[in-house]
Amino acid sequence: MDGTLTTAHVWHGILDYFKVHHLRQWTHRVYMAYHFPFYIAYRLGIISDGTFRKPWPAHLGWYVRGFTVEEADQVWSWVVDTQVSKNWRDDICQILSHHREEGFLTVLVSGTPIPLLQCITNEIGADHCVGTVLEIKDGKYTGRSSGPACIADQKVTLTREYFNSIGIEIDYDASYAYADSASDKDLMEIVGHPVATYPDEGLSDIATERNWQIFPAE
Repeated sequence: MDGTLTTAHVWHGILDYFKVHHLRQWTHRVYMAYHFPFYIAYRLGIISDGTFRKPWPAHLGWYVRGFTVEEADQVWSWVVDTQVSKNWRDDICQILSHHREEGFLTVLVSGTPIPLLQCITNEIGADHCVGTVLEIKDGKYTGRSSGPACIADQKVTLTREYFNSIGIEIDYDASYAYADSASDKDLMEIVGHPVATYPDEGLSDIATERNWQIFPAE
């Protein structure tokens, strides 16, 4: 979703909330210190794009550890209001709307925590969302994710599991997938109409090699 449907980065929005409200400063330091080596390894070509990205959404729950659902909802709403809703890609939103008019189910598949992703889904008018589940015990977030982060190959697994669980059969050959990152390759491979959307260099190369559509056209 980040970079595809919006130019904003949702995880930046979560970090900005705590920075603006002067909360969880040590959590932020630990979060950045833990993940920065992954960035270095990725830039040096030691790990793949997918391996680099997986830990980031998995650990966003650290920021809301100990929050009640209602307290965390304030964070999600702030991110949507101040970050996401001001940075939609209008051309992609129009494509999404067109698909809905044609009778397609529209689904946001993202590493974003599901409560935040659901807010974004409601805001944009999509039908379903598949994201990273944050663990809740006794009405409070534990700081851990419940299951794998919805990144790279897990986007395929979690999407299939989600629709199987709600009894909706998807014709993947007739489906479209829009994504901007090489880490989304696995999800794009299962649909009949993959569209590399404002792609990074890695995905652009893959799309060119496989003759996938690139939007905007180069």
